[in-house]
Amino acid sequence: MKLKILFEDEYILACVKPFGVPSQGDRSNDEDMVTAVTNYLFDHSDSDEEPYVAIIHRLDRPVGGVMLFAKTPSVAAKLSDMLQDGRIKKYYEAIISGELPDMEGTLTDYLVRNGRNNTTVVAKKGDKGAKKAVLNYEVIDVFETNLGVLSYVLIELETGRHHQIRVQLASRGCGIWGDTKYNPQFAKTKRRYLEMGLYSTRMEFVHPVTGEDIVLKSLPQGEAFDLIEMDEFE
Repeated sequence: MKLKILFEDEYILACVKPFGVPSQGDRSNDEDMVTAVTNYLFDHSDSDEEPYVAIIHRLDRPVGGVMLFAKTPSVAAKLSDMLQDGRIKKYYEAIISGELPDMEGTLTDYLVRNGRNNTTVVAKKGDKGAKKAVLNYEVIDVFETNLGVLSYVLIELETGRHHQIRVQLASRGCGIWGDTKYNPQFAKTKRRYLEMGLYSTRMEFVHPVTGEDIVLKSLPQGEAFDLIEMDEFE
């Protein structure tokens, strides 16, 4: 896999994850992003030792976009703390089926993950295993298509729960385009992975070592985004 590098220095590396690629190794044994970054660093190093690579956040396999990695354990620890404290801002763009009730707002839910079938459901506060999930959204546009009404949404993720964006939107009847787990419109597709209409487009944080303001950006790609005219949003 040839990596699209967005930023790299001696402490961190940011790149674009293609849709359908696992963030890290799984039972499929398909090439994953951690392995791809490790191979890239090894190929660009004079050392015979395997380079250190730590994944700072994960993207679901059907989701593409900006990913961040640390090159040292100390930087990995700092970035992980920053992520937990909300000092790393993560933005996504999504194509959803239907319309949300308001043009902008905040969605707050409590989610429970089922590890046996790798799904997450909306639960009640206080339920066993329930974790608070918060995202902010803004509807950029709404489209009438031959597939029904689609909405183009900008999302700021405040928490990072399992399948969070997918579950929170689907629970409002607005599943992500191409989501075979949570959008009933695509539940019976025979394709293994669709190019889901969810993309990690932007990440902002202060570099934990240099203090530099880092802004990482990647335009959304995939079948869902091909359905709408993107030029006016660039």
